[in-house]
Amino acid sequence: MRARHIDHVNLRIPADGVDDAREFYGENLGFGIEDALYETDGKPFFDVRLSATAVIHLWPTDEFESPTKTNYNHVAVVVEESPDEIETELADAGVEVEKTLDSPLGATGEAGAVYVRDPFGYRVELKARV
Repeated sequence: MRARHIDHVNLRIPADGVDDAREFYGENLGFGIEDALYETDGKPFFDVRLSATAVIHLWPTDEFESPTKTNYNHVAVVVEESPDEIETELADAGVEVEKTLDSPLGATGEAGAVYVRDPFGYRVELKARV
């Protein structure tokens, strides 16, 4: 097998967290929200579109358990902006930066990264393109 990229990550969110997810991922981070099938009960989750080839499935459920240090660390998303631009956009959107790293190693090499938490406690790494 020859893997090419991650297709999707599936994250459970609280059943009442859909609006918070849309605001954080759609408005604050600027990713596309694809929820037409979810809204018509065509599927039990909706998508955060990261690129033409990658999505995050957000699955609202009453069985949601907040992530802990033992069951989740983060999802990394490569973005076109520099770390300074990422921080500026986050500040403008009112999103608190948890930490920054100058050159963490990722799948495509080392590049600066900014870490934030979504409304449900999941850490999201916004990584500059190598």
